[in-house]
Amino acid sequence: MSHELDELKKLLEKPEGERLECKEAKGSFSFDKLLKYCAAIANEGGGHVILGVTDSIPHRIVGTEAFPELHRAAAQLTERLRYVKVEAKQHLLPEGRVVVFEIPPRPRGIPIEVDGAYYMRAGDDLRPMTPDRLRQI
Repeated sequence: MSHELDELKKLLEKPEGERLECKEAKGSFSFDKLLKYCAAIANEGGGHVILGVTDSIPHRIVGTEAFPELHRAAAQLTERLRYVKVEAKQHLLPEGRVVVFEIPPRPRGIPIEVDGAYYMRAGDDLRPMTPDRLRQI
């Protein structure tokens, strides 16, 4: 098994949280929603968004057709987020295609903003950061 597949397997063993978001996204997935998840994960210290897997443990591979031009999507995410470079990889597995976006942490002292809001994770949801959280940054 390749190193990348080993990494994917380890990620799929973890529960969702501030640094990991899993979505089935069998057919498609909203770029704007992905952008907000990437911003929140960057604001929380970096992590991954995985498409084509179930969101509850055990994460099962269901496959995705989202973002067929993967490198273009990663470039657009990087352009919109400005301060972080998003990497994207796809894994073509017997169970289906899995897409992994790797999001680095935001630069120290610079929160990542999308459409006038600074997102963070709150359980399974995305929420704008509170003023005290922004001051901490």
